Amino acid sequence: MNIIPYFRHLGLLLLALWLLPGSMEAAPDPNFYIFLCFGQSNMEGNAKIEPQDLTGVDPRFQMMAAVDDHKLGRKMGEWYTATPPLCRENTGLTPVDYFGREMVARLPKDVRVGVITVAVGGCHIETFMRDSVDNYVKTRAPQWMKGMLACYGNNPYNRLVTLARKAQQVGVIKGILLHQGESNTGDVRWPEKVAWVYNQLIADLHLKSEDVPLLAGEVVRADGHGRCVAMNAIIDKLPETIHTAHVISSEGCTNGPDNLHFDAAGYRELGRRYAYKMLSLLGYPVFKSVAVPADAVTSETAEPGNEYPKIDSSRRAYFRLHAPAAQHVVADICGKKYDMQRDETGTWTGVSDPLPVGFHYYFFWVDGVQVTDPATDTYFGCCRQASALEVPEGSEGDYYRPQQGVAKGQVRSFQYYAGSTHQWRRAMVYTPAEYEQGKKRYPVLYLQHGMGEDETGWSHQGKMQNIMDNLIAAGKAVPMIVVMESGDVKAPYRPDKDGGNQAGLSQYGATFYQVLINDLIPTIDKNFRTKTDRDHRAMAGLSWGGHQTFDMVFTHLDKFSYCGGFSGAIFGLDVNKTYDGIFSRPDEVNSKLHTLFLGCGSEENMGTSKLIKDLRGAGVKVEDYVSPGTAHEWLTWRRCLKEFVVKLFKK
Repeated sequence: MNIIPYFRHLGLLLLALWLLPGSMEAAPDPNFYIFLCFGQSNMEGNAKIEPQDLTGVDPRFQMMAAVDDHKLGRKMGEWYTATPPLCRENTGLTPVDYFGREMVARLPKDVRVGVITVAVGGCHIETFMRDSVDNYVKTRAPQWMKGMLACYGNNPYNRLVTLARKAQQVGVIKGILLHQGESNTGDVRWPEKVAWVYNQLIADLHLKSEDVPLLAGEVVRADGHGRCVAMNAIIDKLPETIHTAHVISSEGCTNGPDNLHFDAAGYRELGRRYAYKMLSLLGYPVFKSVAVPADAVTSETAEPGNEYPKIDSSRRAYFRLHAPAAQHVVADICGKKYDMQRDETGTWTGVSDPLPVGFHYYFFWVDGVQVTDPATDTYFGCCRQASALEVPEGSEGDYYRPQQGVAKGQVRSFQYYAGSTHQWRRAMVYTPAEYEQGKKRYPVLYLQHGMGEDETGWSHQGKMQNIMDNLIAAGKAVPMIVVMESGDVKAPYRPDKDGGNQAGLSQYGATFYQVLINDLIPTIDKNFRTKTDRDHRAMAGLSWGGHQTFDMVFTHLDKFSYCGGFSGAIFGLDVNKTYDGIFSRPDEVNSKLHTLFLGCGSEENMGTSKLIKDLRGAGVKVEDYVSPGTAHEWLTWRRCLKEFVVKLFKK
């Protein structure tokens, strides 16, 4: 038998079959990710499309038209670059817009994203239940909805499945996006109904639920005033019914005036959140999580109602900031910066290294702009309002904490006019607890803060009033008035363009000197029950306030009999020449000053030890104190104040 003709005819037959149209269709592209999107008006898109939404759409982001759009020349079932509107002609911006944009921005460049959006404003979930949609259209759909339903052949579910099958010819379905529930508010069976729709889609499209997660967005919150906000409690339970479902939070997503629909910014943010979750499920996590241990407690500096900042048992600080539009957020603790990590809702969390106990200023940098943490109290420091946290000491810090049973003094804001500078000024004035009850007169301590801080520093950061209350109650300190003024050192010192001008530095804050002598002291003596002689007047200051204290006391020994410097910025002091050579006359200093106190932290180098050595070498009596384990910081200065005030007004 001659079989050659047989094979010749077989080859011609196969060639003919191969040439037949559609007989050998291309396989679906595994890098074309298809997402089915359905729901009601917030999926349909209610916000006005703005100019920014019409530009910059990556051609890798495609939409299949679910209806004919004569205005844009789109035909149902065809693919187009996903320029809005994505649902139907005359619909608005939808979360799908920025879902797709974010997806293609973060996926590998060889991956495309396609979306199919079928949504009907005002519809119930029953609109997408295959076996009940006909009855819904006939008996429940209001007249104003019927035109929208007709666009989908009165069967939105069937339209979604039909288009999905067509999309499967060129790509792979990777997920389903749902935003619906407003019309089903209060329906506790809603998760069960959604599960029916989801399972039917999986079956009709021959998918595996493990490969095709369902993402469902919450409805408008509007800070608890959303018209359907009660539905979120039901939506949040969806994963209990569908194990592959994930709920997308709407917290912080802005909305329109009807408290029902998101505004354009809200849709953009909600869409990105859908994308963040989907990317994570696809193995492209956008965010790094920051674990906050269970033992972390809220800092005492947090404003009431805020959970952060927190501090754990290892003294690490945890920060949190809701900034969904930000691209980069950093926590800055006195110059040490820590990148914060964003989550799917736009909330950023950061953690520090273990911190020393005590008070720490910090800021956030949000896309390069320095801001305070809205969750904490603010403190004037670093020449501006700053956030802060307190890493607590143990019981050794009780001296600066309010104590049960200890009578509380008062810190009042006292305004006065200074003729020396022709301006109204403010001082913070502490009066002891007993001050309001009698006619007794009190000695006065003038207490200065440091460079870049203000008159509130000692009472706010330094907890001066608690220190005074506790020491007075314990009988260790004499009841006294404490006066704190700005000292004209709130603004930073600015050297000349060459970085020099040390002579100018020596005059930084010197405008305060006339104010103190000519205005503040007389005004305090006039308005408070003070003892006005020099034996009952003291001055002390921290850092540059210590510099000012030396400048004032040693040129006005007729006004002061006590002097304290806490980490004082007293540089280059010449004991033979400075202050008209006063230290070369140690007997005069020792006779006029009842106490000269100098303190500092063991971990700082402000030249205090050298200053003490030089003064003692000149014959000047100095009482000194070193705060163990602290640097140039408020914990040093609280301890210095505690050691200093017990020496006052006892001679």
